[in-house]
Amino acid sequence: MKICIFCSANSNIEPEYFEKTRELGEWMAKNGHTLVFGGCDMGLMECIAKAVYDGGGMTVGVVPSKIEENGHVSPHLSVEIPCDNLSDRKDLMLLKSDIVIALPGGIGTLDEIFTVAAAATIGYHRKKVILYNINGFWNSLVALLDDLQQRGMIRGEWQQHIVVANSLEDIESVCKG
Repeated sequence: MKICIFCSANSNIEPEYFEKTRELGEWMAKNGHTLVFGGCDMGLMECIAKAVYDGGGMTVGVVPSKIEENGHVSPHLSVEIPCDNLSDRKDLMLLKSDIVIALPGGIGTLDEIFTVAAAATIGYHRKKVILYNINGFWNSLVALLDDLQQRGMIRGEWQQHIVVANSLEDIESVCKG
């Protein structure tokens, strides 16, 4: 399976986020899954790339020109796909993957999650976004989605497109099913 990972490129965040990210990357490599990610050498992005790469797994980095210009391309790439901007990056990452996992992240990660979910709601694809809810990181987003659902702002159920996983076992279950 080709698994797209959206996540933070920041390093000054909770150590458990790195531990769980490394564990996920090791699981991906051990099970023959390919990593599709943003190609950056910082934060959780570099952590997942290193774990998959060191475990003998395939890593596909979709690298915007600004990342390249700033010298922040991960050294743990099996394949580098250059692109012009963040919109192209999202499109290519989605195209190259079977499922998406969102680790803790900020504005960019939220943008990626909602781009994928919104496209699924109108039928562009059937790929799910898994929110890896490490230490309850996504609880406030889940509460917001529930509130939007309750107010009638979301057609159908948001859980048709976004799944919450509280553990690696939950992720394994969604990836199998």
